[in-house]
Amino acid sequence: MRYGINVAILGDLAEPARLVSLAQEAEAAGWEALLVWDHLAFTWGTPSADPWVALAAATQATSHIRLGTAVTAVARHRPEVLAQTVATLDRLSGGRAILGAGLGGVPREFTAFGSTRPGGVALDVVASLWSGEEVHHRGAHYTVDGVRLAPLPVQRPRVPVWVGGTASGALRRAARWDGWIVAGDDQEGRMTLSPDALAAQVGELRGLDVAVIGVSEPGSSVRVYADAGATWWLEHLHGFRGSMEQLVRRVRAGPNECPVDW
Repeated sequence: MRYGINVAILGDLAEPARLVSLAQEAEAAGWEALLVWDHLAFTWGTPSADPWVALAAATQATSHIRLGTAVTAVARHRPEVLAQTVATLDRLSGGRAILGAGLGGVPREFTAFGSTRPGGVALDVVASLWSGEEVHHRGAHYTVDGVRLAPLPVQRPRVPVWVGGTASGALRRAARWDGWIVAGDDQEGRMTLSPDALAAQVGELRGLDVAVIGVSEPGSSVRVYADAGATWWLEHLHGFRGSMEQLVRRVRAGPNECPVDW
């Protein structure tokens, strides 16, 4: 199992410089990925940073840690813009990008601007543009009239797409792509997803990445989630968990067994 951190870039953590600091600390401590929330949280009264700008800054402060979202509500984005944005991040980072993708998001993030959540095949359009082929698509929600994206992502055949969500539909969608992201903890930092529950859900995802977002305890092991089918553990960092100084201490403690408090 590989280890990363998942940062809620809301509230005090919406300051982009703090994400850059966490990215540097994470890489130095041996974490292999840094993923961030993607929300317009200011629509419900909480400061929030743009994930792609913040991640672009983090690429320039790191050299090998993977960078992405957990997760982006694809319905909030035009697929052609999302394809270009992620391709640019992948090139800027030398092929380190991950797109965590979800269907929905917080309703206020749509309704505050008079929009709804379209259905359709936005991820298929994004992946088609990443292919480098000329794309022709005409559907209920999106039209692409003979467009070829350039420059393309470094990663081929595409930037890895990890689908988020806990419903059976999310698992079916994840099986079509490159992985699944599942939230395993609550706001108070208690694990709500047991290893047995995870094992019962991942049968159709053999060979794909399974990333569990959760909170570890000092001196404890999260290897039981690897035994249940997880390929990634994403340590969840957010304002409810503590101050920036406390979060930095957790990151510096590293991703493996931690015999002392952080």
